[in-house]
Amino acid sequence: MTTPTTPAADLTDRTAPDPTAPNTRALRVLALCGFLLLAGCLVLTAVLGLVDAVEGDGVGGGFLTAGLWAPALGAVAGAAALAAPRRALVAAQYALALAAPVLAALD
Repeated sequence: MTTPTTPAADLTDRTAPDPTAPNTRALRVLALCGFLLLAGCLVLTAVLGLVDAVEGDGVGGGFLTAGLWAPALGAVAGAAALAAPRRALVAAQYALALAAPVLAALD
């Protein structure tokens, strides 16, 4: 046997903040730290591209191009996370930063 719920009780349950969700200040700090990670991954991606140019055939492929675009897109996601802190934007920033050297290494 189930008890009927009132619409007012349902409304309060949905609008209550999630106690385990990170606050906006923590997300902004993570986004700022993500810019440092983006800078490091950009340097590593450029080094991998130069090593491939010297030791390989001298032509950058599609993976290297994607690897060089990933930090730029990560910076856009990080700037958006600073303006409107969302967990998905910070996760996208970190994922794009870490994908850049991986993509460059695949080339």
